[in-house]
Amino acid sequence: MTRTLSRPRRPRARPGRRARQGGFLLIEVLVAVVILLVALLGTAGLVARSGQTEMESYQRVQALALLQDMTTRINANRQVAPCYADGANGMRLGTGSAAPAACTLGTDAQNATANGDLQAWNAALLGSAEVSPGAAGVAAQAVGAMIGARGCIDTVDAAASIYRITVAWQGLAATGAPALGCGQDQYGTDAHRRAVSTQIRIGSLGTVS
Repeated sequence: MTRTLSRPRRPRARPGRRARQGGFLLIEVLVAVVILLVALLGTAGLVARSGQTEMESYQRVQALALLQDMTTRINANRQVAPCYADGANGMRLGTGSAAPAACTLGTDAQNATANGDLQAWNAALLGSAEVSPGAAGVAAQAVGAMIGARGCIDTVDAAASIYRITVAWQGLAATGAPALGCGQDQYGTDAHRRAVSTQIRIGSLGTVS
């Protein structure tokens, strides 16, 4: 007589056990999603800070280039250097400024050079070096300079022919306010103002006997 061996039956999973397993899986998925979101937010913040730092650096390079440009222009036309600083009044160019005062010193050629230099520098401060074409019905915009760029040329010592050239602009984050007065109170809180400056002294060319 042969016996038929029957396979042992596996215990069926209870419905409550399956529900608990599904609940744990859902919690794990939610935790993974939260971790991913935190990582993405951190990456987004890092990218934003990197872009801000890059823009700040770009604006400073532009300002230094404008500073050097005017220094070169004054040195090349030093005979009428007081015209660039508008005498003792101080020259203010760029964002929100009026047209530069006309030079009346020296020869006609020196006058024309000084007037052309001031107008060109004013246009550069307003971003004329690069123009972004506008969309249909929108005028093109000058974007080749810093945000709210302003230029100041002041007489430090008229007798010694010492002049200060300053370029100011608006930064993207609050820092310590610069001691230079150019552009002061023109950018909301002064902690957003940036400024670079240089002083030049025009030497007297003596006559050779």
